[in-house]
Amino acid sequence: MTDNAVNQYQETPVNNPNIESYGHFTGSTRLDLTSDPVALTASLVDIYSESQQEKVIADALEPALRELEGVEVTRRGNTLVARTNRGLGDRVILCGHIDTVPPAENLPSRIGVDERTGEETLFGLGSVDMKSGAACYIHAFATLANSDALTRDLTLVLYECEEIATRYNGLHKLVKSDPDLLEGSLALLGEPSNAQIEAGCQGTLRIKVIAHGQRAHSARAWLGDNALHKLSRVMVRVADYEPRCVNIDGLVYREGLNFVVAESGVATNTIPDEAWAFVNFRFAPNRSVEAALDHTFQVLGVGTPDNPAEGFTLEIDDTAAGALPGLDRPAAAALVKATGGNVGPKFGWTDVACFSQLNIPAVNFGSGDPGLAHTKNERCPIDQIKTVSEQLLDYLTH
Repeated sequence: MTDNAVNQYQETPVNNPNIESYGHFTGSTRLDLTSDPVALTASLVDIYSESQQEKVIADALEPALRELEGVEVTRRGNTLVARTNRGLGDRVILCGHIDTVPPAENLPSRIGVDERTGEETLFGLGSVDMKSGAACYIHAFATLANSDALTRDLTLVLYECEEIATRYNGLHKLVKSDPDLLEGSLALLGEPSNAQIEAGCQGTLRIKVIAHGQRAHSARAWLGDNALHKLSRVMVRVADYEPRCVNIDGLVYREGLNFVVAESGVATNTIPDEAWAFVNFRFAPNRSVEAALDHTFQVLGVGTPDNPAEGFTLEIDDTAAGALPGLDRPAAAALVKATGGNVGPKFGWTDVACFSQLNIPAVNFGSGDPGLAHTKNERCPIDQIKTVSEQLLDYLTH
């Protein structure tokens, strides 16, 4: 690694030494990575691992991974990478984050019946996002690392700080510091997807549009210049915009251009001299960020940040490229077959986009309803954990 690559791990904030694990896990407990994925999920949930507090869970996982014969383990900060090197041709990357959002009185884990569905369910922080997906991936890696049934070499990536600012994200850091550790034919990300494949992800960008005017009393509006009226004309263009539906590898991605936040006005009897709003464009993964920006500026019709129309300012607030599904690749096609062809597009943005930068097709495949992520009553059906685990094992052995 370069000096800059080393420094990026040193910048990660120090973990809180006062945080203790919940439930049945203690610092001396050994994790059995080949145990039932449901039990392993519960064990992981019971290890407190809020973003920037992943040392305890990384310390628990690292020795268990190092015990696996013939497995190469690398640690960067609180991010772990384990690799088999059996010369099996294809290499599949199993990737999941080990951090969670802050707890909301939802630790330790418990197993019970979901009153809404009647399903046996595992409740607890991270059960959906994404310790159940991580448990399935860890279990598959540990079970198959030295099995004669394994048909593809494996890379397991368990990374820190997904839930906070990108500059702390362990996977993003690996892309910069150790891209060789992320080489593979296909990447699977264990984000919740209701136990079906969600392929690729859409890109996203956000632009702040600011209209400038001149303040005046509303009784003498002709003496002013209404900034809100200027901005409203841009809003009408966006409201009338017809987004594309784009078919990629048989999956239909639905683009969307929307104003999402707006503000203007100082008083109910005053012509506003400024109005601003954020516009968000969710774009299909076959558009580059540059092409998406150009398209958005064209629709807005008030110039670009470097050359805005008179009375306007434009600021690029955020951009993130999408990820192509790559379902035409042999490794991806085999996964679709193993899961019964149950596949759909990912409309949101996830870390699969990191692999797109490396020209590696990537899919989301994990247990749990993403709508329950980050909620106080976070919970995952046990049948979904079992389904993901069984289908993953089937894929990796055929």
